[in-house]
Amino acid sequence: MFEGFQPFTVTTQSDPKVDIYGLKSGDASSSLPPLLLLHGAPQTHHIWHRVAPQITSKYTVILMDLRGYGQSSKPEPVAAYAKSAMAGDCIGVMDALGFDSFFVCAHDRGARVTHKLCVDHPTRVRKAVLLDICPTLAMFEATNFDFAKAYWHWFFMAQAEPLPETLIRNSGRQLAGMWFGGGNADGVGSGGRQPECGTFDPRCFEVYAKGLESPETVHGMCNDYRAGATLDLEEQRTDLAEGRRIRSPLVVLWGKYGVIEKSFDAVKEWKAVSDEGVDVQGFSVDSGHFLPEQVPEDVVGAIVEFLV
Repeated sequence: MFEGFQPFTVTTQSDPKVDIYGLKSGDASSSLPPLLLLHGAPQTHHIWHRVAPQITSKYTVILMDLRGYGQSSKPEPVAAYAKSAMAGDCIGVMDALGFDSFFVCAHDRGARVTHKLCVDHPTRVRKAVLLDICPTLAMFEATNFDFAKAYWHWFFMAQAEPLPETLIRNSGRQLAGMWFGGGNADGVGSGGRQPECGTFDPRCFEVYAKGLESPETVHGMCNDYRAGATLDLEEQRTDLAEGRRIRSPLVVLWGKYGVIEKSFDAVKEWKAVSDEGVDVQGFSVDSGHFLPEQVPEDVVGAIVEFLV
């Protein structure tokens, strides 16, 4: 699925120890600009299997599993999943690979990590592509019936353990079928039925389903959402109060059939958390929530046109 990519493991934190697993294209002599790809929930680096092979001639592509997901470590406390900590993993990985500055393309939870990455490490991120999200604080503060109905999992997975862990583990494969529409183009946050704009590879679907059956992965994922409903909101409020905003140019893509299209002005929301004058562009695409797997050509187009 990722032919020509080399695996790596980087220790980014000692207490608790966190090892980040990933893949890298090219070799040590490559002079292509580095591009970090970050996945969302409940997925892994596998979401990029239709995107990454198309861009290895233009970028040194780095894929990583976020902490709590895939083959990366799954530390115990909720505090370990604050987006500042997860952004620190990205810096640790890119430092270990020898990249001072880099591009980022990120989906869902990975894009939330990228938001904090841009704020905390503004000189490191050259430009970023964000897929199907608005800032976490803006989304929570604007919660209404439509948002809560579509993003029910935000509120469910943020509940105290062991409630969500128990229910997910006992029905992990069924939940995967619901989350990804049985491997088709539907899914959580997609807004229901939509045109057949891409299906999930059965091999990827199996990886995601097994993750939802793993006690460690489910706990890590729930802690990610618990942090999203607490620590991440505190971090974003503090950043805004102290004038710490995004300084990297952004392009935002979102699916026509999802909540971002229905309930938010994505470009406006990202401008609100960016420094004045920062280039923020955005547009919708003919997709549900899972853009890298449903409309990979649109994602590739945004990458090669904007990340230059």
